[in-house]
Amino acid sequence: MALRFIGIDPDTGQQGSPTIWVDEENAELVLQGRKPDEKPAAECAAFEVPGHTPGIPTQEAVIRIPARMVPMLREACDVAERAGI
Repeated sequence: MALRFIGIDPDTGQQGSPTIWVDEENAELVLQGRKPDEKPAAECAAFEVPGHTPGIPTQEAVIRIPARMVPMLREACDVAERAGI
């Protein structure tokens, strides 16, 4: 799996930053972000969607990405979409 780096949050300094990559081989976004505190994580886990079991599967995670990174997410989505064609 070769990842294409898209961007890193420039406002987080040297303390680990939300980062966005694209796995072009699988047309997937790969995100690094802060873990939410317990309230949003619990809210996500309890959210009910018809046809889906509530909870967060062990192989998945809830992360936070700052809104200022939306342009990077759009770029990553475009790259992943082109890779999937």
